[in-house]
Amino acid sequence: MTHVLILEDNKASMEALEQILMEYPKDICVHAASSYEEAKALLHTDIRFGLFLLDVNLGGADRSDIGGVLFAREIREQFRYAFTPVVMVTSVGAMEMQAYRELHCYLYIMKPFQPEQVKEVVTKVLEKEKQEEEPPSIVVKRDGVNYQVRCDDICYIEAIPRGVRLHLKEENWNVPYMTLKQLLLKLPDGMFLQCHRMFAVNRREVEYYDTVNRIVKMKNCTDVVEIGVTYKAEIGRLVNG
Repeated sequence: MTHVLILEDNKASMEALEQILMEYPKDICVHAASSYEEAKALLHTDIRFGLFLLDVNLGGADRSDIGGVLFAREIREQFRYAFTPVVMVTSVGAMEMQAYRELHCYLYIMKPFQPEQVKEVVTKVLEKEKQEEEPPSIVVKRDGVNYQVRCDDICYIEAIPRGVRLHLKEENWNVPYMTLKQLLLKLPDGMFLQCHRMFAVNRREVEYYDTVNRIVKMKNCTDVVEIGVTYKAEIGRLVNG
């Protein structure tokens, strides 16, 4: 189930978007907001949104009202939505370029929009979500043999001389001739968080972050992972969201 948040203050446009999304009754749950404040309240619930459709101008004829852009900034400030598709719906030509540069938007749709445009975006997002339901894995070489390792089984990663060490749930694996930076590029975006120049943790396996004592406590494990001085402020910002 993909939760979609629509931010649109024009009743006709809102109804049109909802009508299009109703064609995916089993796959999509629509949440509608007609103001920046309503959308912000939804953003801070326990709902995990998979797509945002945002009207750039929430003031109708008032072109100075860019509430949709402001809300997009709110979205990107939350770590869990760093890569979630954000689609801007606009009739103002200059606004979509600003959104692309600053907010890494997935796409923009010019008003008056065609149903086919919206359907194409929704279909792509649903296909992506379906692919992500399969447990992600990576291939690493150990003792000259390639092994497939499920990312969920990696608690944290440690840089060691001439390689990295995977701290798995059942055992530890040393992977030679690979740096921490190289390995992080192979892992799913947003799943692992580098907290030190020598360490990166699986965010799903974190029990808590202690930025005062600069440690990360892992679940079901006696290990604690150090937070580097240069990473403390960023992790504090992400935790406090």
